[in-house]
Amino acid sequence: MDLSVVCGGKTFQFADLKDLMAKANEEKSGDSLAGIAASSELQRIAAKQLLSDVTLKQLREQPVIPYDKDEVTRIVDDNLDSVLFDKIKSWTVRDLREFLLNENAENDFLKSLRNALTGEMAAAVTKIMSNMDLVSASAKLQVIAKARNTLGLKGRLGVRLQPNHPADAIDGITASIYEGLSYGAGDAVIGINPAYDTPDTVARLLEVTNQVIEDLSLPTQNCILSHVTTQVKAIEKGAPAGLIFQSIAGCEKGNKAFGLDNDTLKEAVEVGRKNCRVDGGQFMYFETGQGSELSSLSHEGADQLTMEARCYALARQFQPFLVNDVVGFIGPEYLKDGKQMIRAGLEDHFMGKLLGVPMGIDACYTNHMNADQNDLENLAMLLALAGVNYFMGVPMGDDVMLSYQSTSFHDSATLRELMNLRPAPEFEIWLEERGLMHDGKLTQRAGNPKAILDMRLAKIK
Repeated sequence: MDLSVVCGGKTFQFADLKDLMAKANEEKSGDSLAGIAASSELQRIAAKQLLSDVTLKQLREQPVIPYDKDEVTRIVDDNLDSVLFDKIKSWTVRDLREFLLNENAENDFLKSLRNALTGEMAAAVTKIMSNMDLVSASAKLQVIAKARNTLGLKGRLGVRLQPNHPADAIDGITASIYEGLSYGAGDAVIGINPAYDTPDTVARLLEVTNQVIEDLSLPTQNCILSHVTTQVKAIEKGAPAGLIFQSIAGCEKGNKAFGLDNDTLKEAVEVGRKNCRVDGGQFMYFETGQGSELSSLSHEGADQLTMEARCYALARQFQPFLVNDVVGFIGPEYLKDGKQMIRAGLEDHFMGKLLGVPMGIDACYTNHMNADQNDLENLAMLLALAGVNYFMGVPMGDDVMLSYQSTSFHDSATLRELMNLRPAPEFEIWLEERGLMHDGKLTQRAGNPKAILDMRLAKIK
């Protein structure tokens, strides 16, 4: 195919679709680090112009990593809805964008389209969309997920209660859980990043969080975010888990760097189906982030946005309850400032929803990025408007174990009030019955962790 175009009086030639996709990406420090970014704004515009005319069939036939060289490419392509794809294969990337922006959320074809798209297709259309396009289209792409409660419903916003502690100290973790619950956080999951990745640590933290859930009759689930193989060992020995977690990459080489492959994930699914305490609901939890493949030198020459989209296409095969893009966590090598962080968060949320996974976003940044609290809050407000499934809930927005800045319990409560959003319906009932919420609003009793402690003590007695 001819990959040359005249733009601004200059002729631009691109080596292949992978090169074209990279040059069409919005400015990202990670692509510059990899040496694949557009050399000028004019070249970027030219790449977007040419990419708009590429067909979905061409994107499927020329993935950024060939079918015979990559497990992720094979998994996604083998599971594509070929009947549905035949109906859209002649669409250009421009056609896909127009369809997404013009159709309403009740269109059945829009809802089923996710099963006919690869990561490359989702990435390509994202590259020719503005921030407002991404928010507008995302708001139509509802993805509902069910475990012990229901996330993704219209007018709802979930929160992962993230009570991390640098020493995995039970008292500190429990105190953070009480505070988070008092603000209405925790309907997505009570999820802990452990300081120590051992089966014994995972089992101990699962037992502690499960006991809180049982004592308070909480309609939520727990998860300890260690390596999937560590969790499986703990669960097989009887540790009470709600969800099973793993970070994933958009290619086989990247997943090997994470210490997993498709068989590892399939084994985890079987363990979860037998043991996870979600009463037959969804139980897998994946985390991603632009730049993770480049950080392990496994990006295969592809841009970080396209590799991120391939993560969501892979995650779709395992019907997860949660998928979370930790957007600014890796640092300025991949997203150098608040502007790039905001753009990446909107891109990733849109691509995940377009590909059919229940997306949450960790609106966050590291302290050595050129970003601040206002950037974080701007992204959070835009994502809430776009219909994101859930945010993180971190004490004071400062994770003392992972050393990064994220959304606080207060932020999530404010976003719900500002945009008239409510917790998961099952969780809202729990809050209402305990006087912490009334008609979707937190009461005067809310925000006091002692209220939760007293409830638990009364139940134990």
